Amino acid sequence: MAATPASSFLKARGIAFAQLEYRHDPRAEGYGMEAAEKLGLDAASVFKTLVVWDEGKAHALALVPVASRLSLGAAAKALGWKRATLARPADAERLTGYVLGGISPFGTRRPLPVVADRSISLLAAVHVSGGRRGVEIRVGTGDLMRALDARLADIAAV
Repeated sequence: MAATPASSFLKARGIAFAQLEYRHDPRAEGYGMEAAEKLGLDAASVFKTLVVWDEGKAHALALVPVASRLSLGAAAKALGWKRATLARPADAERLTGYVLGGISPFGTRRPLPVVADRSISLLAAVHVSGGRRGVEIRVGTGDLMRALDARLADIAAV
């Protein structure tokens, strides 16, 4: 398995993780759901990483289950912003160093604040992108929260 900035980030901090790989279908529309299906994972344990911004200069990462949508209003509130929108794709890729569909919360080019949906706290381990399409990382929830200094909030909408 090839190293990614995400796996290098975790190794450097001595955090145990498993790197799972699958053959990504370029026609897939939902990268996270594709990962859950191809790896046989419970979709509730697979979280997508979205880059949000305050339409000014602040950016952050939001982690929500792949079967959910992000409530931008709730994310803004959790981050102390007036409003939030999804970052432009080019900005998300530039800030994180990853391509869309492969954005990991670990090892981003620029450290960003992280807010995770509260449902993550119900899980012992979670799956997030490993930094490339077709790569997922399984990591303990507590390790993820500590490594990212993430805050919890109800930010998922069904």
